[in-house]
This record gives sequence, C-alpha cells and structure tokens, in this order.
Amino acid sequence: MRAYMMTAYGKIPDVVRLLDLPDPVPGADEVVCDIKAAALNPIDQKTIAGDLKQVIRYDLPHTIGFDASGTVRAVGSNVTAFRPGDEVFVRASRETIGTFPEKIALPQSFFARKPAALTHVEAASLPLVGLTTVQGLVDRARAKAGQRILIHAGSGGVGTFAIQYAKALGLHVTTTTSSRNAEFVRALGADTIIAYDKQDYLTEPGDYDIVFDTLGGAFTLDAFKVARRGGSVVSIVGPPDR
Repeated sequence: MRAYMMTAYGKIPDVVRLLDLPDPVPGADEVVCDIKAAALNPIDQKTIAGDLKQVIRYDLPHTIGFDASGTVRAVGSNVTAFRPGDEVFVRASRETIGTFPEKIALPQSFFARKPAALTHVEAASLPLVGLTTVQGLVDRARAKAGQRILIHAGSGGVGTFAIQYAKALGLHVTTTTSSRNAEFVRALGADTIIAYDKQDYLTEPGDYDIVFDTLGGAFTLDAFKVARRGGSVVSIVGPPDR
C-alpha cells in the first residue's frame, strides 16, 4: 500500500513523500480500516516541522495524520464492536499517529461508527476538533448552560465546531471572525459576532465566563482582560500540559 510519510523534520512540501508500506495485519484488539478520507490539522504541521520534538520524537520516516474515516476491512480476534464493512471514523493517538496510509490498524477503542448522515470527508474532519472542544469546554472550563463564552476564530476548524457545541450546551456564544464570515458563523449559532476587521474585541463588552483561545500569543494574555473574575481561560495553542 501507499502512505504519505514525513521523511525528515521540516516544511511539508520538502519532507512529506508518498512511499510504499506493507499492508497492516490486525492485532487481537485491533481494527484494520480502508481509509476513504483523512484530515490534516495544525498539530500535523507542527509535528512535521519538529516543533513537538520535546514532547515526542518519531523514528523517521513516519506516517502522518490523526484523523480519518473509512470502512473496516478486518478485525482482530478480540474485537466485538466492529465487523468488516462497517463505516467508521477514527482519531489516532500521539503514539500511533498515522492516518495517511491507504490502510491503518489501530485499537478498536480508537474507532466509532460513522454517522450515516455524514460523508467520509465530513466525518474525517471531526475527531480532533471535536475532542479538543469537549476537553476545553467540558473537562477544563466546566461549561454550564447560561454561561457566556468568547470563542476566537469562529470560522476556523475548531471554532466552527466549538460554536455549535457551546450552543448545544446552552451557552451564549460570542465569536470573533472576519466580516465576510459573519453570516457563516451566525448560521452556526453564534449569538454575538465581533468582526475583527471592523471592531476591537477588547473594547466590546466582556466579562465572559469562558474565553476559548484558539489563536495563542497576545490573544492568550488578553483573554484575562475580558474574562470575568473567577472565569476560565482555555487555550489550545500554548505549550502542552505534559
């Protein structure tokens, strides 16, 4: 089979190559999946660039990608949740990164059934942004219905999911975006829209219960200026917790 792999650390066009690999064979607790679609996220660019070498270093060449969707080809002897032909989507772990081969073998616990209403492309876009949002809003911020949240970059990959998830939790959502994307984020459910090319969010009414920072840098520090006393600032761009 073929697989996109990083052959060194550097810029994607310079170091990612399409190489040949043997087809995977499932372990007892593993599922082999034929990949129909895979997604790239900012963490993939950072991994390939070598920005995360202090957290984990890979033997090169190595496969890339965390998110994918596809069809089950084979299962191990202990697998009970899936069978060949099932449509699934998956998120690889930091230790098992690699969703850009034509086939992958990963533990069955990494897979979930693909919703029938979603295409493989749509399903492949969800795992990392979905888990990032749930971890940020639920595990870290302990979001509750009725709270007010500011989500930066509402038209980005995480932002588009976070707006919808926050609304499902019952939060009042304010988001920053460009004026050209204002109607797009409004359609996702945003209650208040701050167009950064026309407005300065720091001068708008703040006092948010939660600030969800997807941009980093000055936005992380400035988040404390608009969060209420006792509120939460959650950043997905800072250094890893561990």
